[in-house]
Amino acid sequence: MDLTGAHWRKSTRSGSNQGACVEVADNLPGVVGVRDSKDPTGPALAFAPASWRAFVAQVVERG
Repeated sequence: MDLTGAHWRKSTRSGSNQGACVEVADNLPGVVGVRDSKDPTGPALAFAPASWRAFVAQVVERG
């Protein structure tokens, strides 16, 4: 999956946890990228937007 052009963002809830969080790129058509903020040049996961929304909904629900 080519994530060239992805605009990565970190959650505003990340706080000062020394960068131990994920970054999400949702500006690409048909894909949501997820990567480790501590390793921005490392591997990234790619999800279909509907799958990502379902995952986030479950995380928020169990919050």
